[in-house]
Parts: sequence; C-alpha cells; structure tokens
Amino acid sequence: MVQANTVAENVEDEWGLTPWATGVIVTLLAAAVILGGIKSIGRITSAFVPVMIVFYIVGAAAVLIYEIEELPGAIGLIFTDAFSGTSATGGFVGAGVAAAVRYGVARGIFSNESGLGTGGIAAAAAKTTHPVRQALVSMTQTFIDTLVVVSFTALTILVTGAWKTGGEDQAATFTARAFDEGLPGDWGSVIVTLGVLFFAFSTLLGWSYYGERCMEYLFGRRAVLPYRIVFIVAIYIGSVSTLTAVWTFSDVMNGLMALPNLIGLVILGPLVWRETRAYFKDRPKEDEPAAEAKS
Repeated sequence: MVQANTVAENVEDEWGLTPWATGVIVTLLAAAVILGGIKSIGRITSAFVPVMIVFYIVGAAAVLIYEIEELPGAIGLIFTDAFSGTSATGGFVGAGVAAAVRYGVARGIFSNESGLGTGGIAAAAAKTTHPVRQALVSMTQTFIDTLVVVSFTALTILVTGAWKTGGEDQAATFTARAFDEGLPGDWGSVIVTLGVLFFAFSTLLGWSYYGERCMEYLFGRRAVLPYRIVFIVAIYIGSVSTLTAVWTFSDVMNGLMALPNLIGLVILGPLVWRETRAYFKDRPKEDEPAAEAKS
C-alpha cells in the first residue's frame, strides 16, 4: 500500500495525474503480472532496477558534489538534531528520544526489511552451493539499501534545504525537490520519479511473491488465488488512501511480522552460529581443488 501511495503522490506532483488514475494503471499492471502471468513486465522491471540504482546514486552524488560546502553541516545536523526535534516541519517529527527511536526503527525496518523474515523467502528461491553462502550474500541488501541509497537520499535532502519545506509531503516528493534544486533543468525530478516507479513496482511484485509462498505453506495452493485478488485490491486502496493511514497500517503490520520472526531468530540463533562456523571452517578445503585446477 505504501509503494502504491508513493507512486500516486509522486506522479501527481510531477505530471499532474490524479491518484485514482495512477492507482488504476499500477493496479492493472500489477494484476497483469500477478494474475495473468505476464512475466515480461517483471523481467523488464528487474533489468531496469539496477540501472536506476546507478543513475540514482550518480544523481545524488552530483548534488552532493555541487553542494559540497553544505555537506559537513548536513552531517552534523543528523547528530545534533536527531533527538532534539528543533524543527517540526519537513517530516522531522522530533518528540524526543522515544519518537526518534520509534520512527527511526519503523522506517529502517520498512526500508531494508531487517527482522521481518521476508529476505529468507527470496533467498530460499536462489540457486546456491550453500545456505550460509546465500545468507552472506543476502546480508549485503541491508548495506546497499540503508548505508548507501538511504544515506545518499538523506544527505541530498539536507544539503539542498528541501527538508525545511513541505510539511506532510511524501519522502519521494522531498527527494524530487532536492534533486531539482541540486541538478540543472528538470532532470532531478525525472530521475526520482522514474526511480520511484521502478522501485515501487518491483517491490510490489516482491511482496506479492512473499505472501504467495506464506499462504501456500499455511493453507495450501488453493489459497493463492484469493490472496492475489486481495493483494491487487490493496494496491488500489493504497494509492488513494491518505499518507498517515498507509504508513500507520504498514508500521502495525511490520510489527506483527517482526515479533514472531524475532522470536524464531532467538531460538534458531545457536543453529545459525554452528552452521556459519562449519561453513568457514570447511571453506578452505573447498577452495583447494579450485586453486589446484587453476594452477
């Protein structure tokens, strides 16, 4: 729902298309992939997402270079105002330490899905020689998503001063404004809008897959089709709902997902530790034949 809402608001801000119209388009495209089995759209999206990440990072880096004099102050602002709540505008809620932790954890979890258990569903479908190897690869998701993409976004918004205006705007709207102020012409908002479209749509498809696997495991294959229908309806509802409503719903649902998963992680922690130690202990033996073959 959040992804559909973000697309609808960003498209309205950039191209003037009403949220309900955007919702219909996104819903139909998602339905074509989820219900109709049109895999080409999914393949195109998967191909474009890495390219869009590169363009996005390059664009953000260009803004930071252009505003290099503001960068030290922006980094300092993150630490000085993180818990003080000096500004009540631009999305900085600032109601003390509790609010900072609450919103920081909620948005961080939404961004990289850490602790939700969804990453394991995607990793289980990958072809790999060892589960620990795949787990190590999957860990890079959090690094790329949070420490790279999100950090670039935050610094871009801060150095351009876009965070000082907007009030209840979506994060994507802030970002588009920041890119517009830091890049020549309208290229900034175009990069952000296209990035939002591809990222959000690919995320919708990913969450659809997660839900399908869970429904099939719990209730059997017959539960998949009803789930798909409900999921598609939720896409449209999210695109026309209010910003506060979709974020509140998302935070509550993520919390309900994280709670049982974190309990499972605690219980299975010793097993993960044993498997990881065994993998690194046996890895030199696995590398020896490969080294001999090269020689």
